[in-house]
Amino acid sequence: MVPNKKSAVLVDGVVLNGPTTNAKAGEKFVEEACKLIMEEVVLKATDINEKVCEWQPPEQLKKLLDLEVRDTGESHDQLLKLCQDVICFSVKTNHPRFFNQLYAGLDYYSLAARFMTEALNPSIYTYEVSPVFLLVEEAVLKKMIEFIGWKEGDGIFNPGGSVSNMYAMNLARYKYCPDIKEKGLFGLPRLTLFTSAECHYSMKKAASFLGIGTQNVCFVETDGRGKMIPEELEKQIWQAREEGTMPFLVCATSGTTVLGAFDPLDEIADICERHGLWLHVDASWGGSALMSRKHRRLLHGIHRADSVAWNPHKMLMAGIQCCALLVKDKSDLLKKCYSAKASYLFQQDKFYDVSYDTGDKSIQCSRRPDAFKFWMTWKALGTLGLEERVNRALALSRYLVEEIKKREGFKLLMEPEYANICFWYIPPSLREMEEGPEFWEKLHLVAPAIKERMMKKGSLMLGYQPHRGKVNFFRQVVISPQVRREDMDFLLDEIDLLGRDM
Repeated sequence: MVPNKKSAVLVDGVVLNGPTTNAKAGEKFVEEACKLIMEEVVLKATDINEKVCEWQPPEQLKKLLDLEVRDTGESHDQLLKLCQDVICFSVKTNHPRFFNQLYAGLDYYSLAARFMTEALNPSIYTYEVSPVFLLVEEAVLKKMIEFIGWKEGDGIFNPGGSVSNMYAMNLARYKYCPDIKEKGLFGLPRLTLFTSAECHYSMKKAASFLGIGTQNVCFVETDGRGKMIPEELEKQIWQAREEGTMPFLVCATSGTTVLGAFDPLDEIADICERHGLWLHVDASWGGSALMSRKHRRLLHGIHRADSVAWNPHKMLMAGIQCCALLVKDKSDLLKKCYSAKASYLFQQDKFYDVSYDTGDKSIQCSRRPDAFKFWMTWKALGTLGLEERVNRALALSRYLVEEIKKREGFKLLMEPEYANICFWYIPPSLREMEEGPEFWEKLHLVAPAIKERMMKKGSLMLGYQPHRGKVNFFRQVVISPQVRREDMDFLLDEIDLLGRDM
């Protein structure tokens, strides 16, 4: 039977009968946009003949892009042209010669998972609205906890390793002083925390954000390889106590951002046990070495940590963002610290097991199902496939190191222990100069100039930085399985080509 059409219902001048969107037109647009993504992004992801970037300065790019939003909508042809422009002028981070950051490449399984979650648009705070993705997160966290070496634990996926580090800092403070959740900072002693001089800058930001204060972050000196010196840590702890402050946290790093250094976790854990301090390990970058039986020794002692930050979106290519905080405690410390017991979400009289409503242990309300894309990749490749990904990246890094040693004009900063290859390119004009102040002053200008040339040419992208008294040097990072030995050779050839006239 065909239902009778009802007369239009008006409320405040708005017609309420039927949808106002043109579903057929919308479906057609999504279909055409997905085709464009496949043709211009996915199918070209491994094509070395494509540019890594189509560089334009900001003011010129503003002219090339139609950025203004208007009172009336635009045609689908115009929108597809905008999509084409966005792809054209965006950096191709999936290109085999994108080495600029601690993420790169394209994992097809993770990408499909991201398409799926974008279409479903879930938020994972309660089982009733996100049953599949909450179970997936639970399964992934459990497996990651096993790789750390804990028998049990807890965890949550967060929007970035910086947020995971902040969670851990706040959790350690809550464990030390539970009253802070309700009473706040008033009446607390001056708290101090300790971290490596090579730590990620998020430690300072977290201390500032949480009201601990950046002056109460004690940066422990590192050795020549960038590793925290345990004796210096203990010295600073005693000094802090003598000054009347209250140490509560040590943050070690497994895989520093620039040098790729791994702090000596066993020795640091011994110190934390002697002084009753929470040990957090920022393994955002280096945590993926746990997947490799050959390289997991880099994180020896991580099982003694109280919490760990680990980002599968880096070496394991789960797609930004995919970042987990893992906690050894199984007494619901995360929930006790962060829960607000919102009655409109976390009702205790639901018809299912409300222990699966895990959203109350997050500082967020809406939260993306980031574990799903990592789970999809893990299901597709298996643990052995992820291990091979790590092993191959580090083998390519080793190849590059040996090539740098052979080539005139290239000089290693140090022998790497992970995938961070730090080196200088010395142009012909400087090769006969004595390594004095003038030499280093001139060499400092080389990396930025080469970086400008490579980006304007679009041939590759490679990061550079000064670091702790060292003048600008390149930091090359191998991640993507699409990278070949030939790309390592091209990297050195291209730098020499771009810089030989300097």
